[in-house]
Amino acid sequence: MDCPSEENLIRMKLEGISGIANLDFDIANRKLTVFHSGITDQIEKSIIELNLGGKKISTEQTNQTNFKENTNQKKLLWTVLGINFTFFIIEMTTGIISKSMGLVADSLDMLADSFVYGISLFAVGETLIKKKRTAKIAGYFQIALAIIGFVEVLRRFFGAEKLPNFSTMIIVSIFALVANGICLYLLQKSKSREEAHMKASMIFTSNDVIINLGVITAGILVNWLKSNKPDLIIGTIVFVLVIQGAIRILKLGK
Repeated sequence: MDCPSEENLIRMKLEGISGIANLDFDIANRKLTVFHSGITDQIEKSIIELNLGGKKISTEQTNQTNFKENTNQKKLLWTVLGINFTFFIIEMTTGIISKSMGLVADSLDMLADSFVYGISLFAVGETLIKKKRTAKIAGYFQIALAIIGFVEVLRRFFGAEKLPNFSTMIIVSIFALVANGICLYLLQKSKSREEAHMKASMIFTSNDVIINLGVITAGILVNWLKSNKPDLIIGTIVFVLVIQGAIRILKLGK
């Protein structure tokens, strides 16, 4: 999952904790500043439960009470949700047609991000319990799809299967790479100007971008080696990442 997705996971996890006034994310340095009143135990525990490697660095008093609101955040979330879900459909369809497990797996990674953005936008004003219930359904659904994918990888590994269409793998993944770059750019554009330098680092360190490059590489190797093994290997790796993302989504339901 990409860095903006992790940010939304944290925001949803901390939603409902009284005393939190503002969350300031420094994605480039993977730091979060929580402006709050009261004890920090519940905040720290909630972040650690997401298994993102979070830990408390320091606590200090501040007199800051005014925080800049991002009025375009909801519009941006709808935009990246639309892009991710569109490419989920495109990659799933072309993955099935071209017999590429790499594209199918990458489509599920896109679906995972769609779930995160969708849940964060879901029924604004609804109860936290309803939102968490939705997170559980999304998480289990994602795990089920990933398990089906693993079974299909094993079937193709031990059976006689036609080579995936390497050109489709490469072309679709290039478009997905561009789409992920646009998503990350739009999300980063919503930050303050002094954080604009994070755009490039977010794009090139994103898990989604790495996965896209992995599928492109697999497509090249499929053509070069005349074997479907590179496609099955990248598919397996991405399915593991998808399950990890699903587990994080499930933690939102606790």
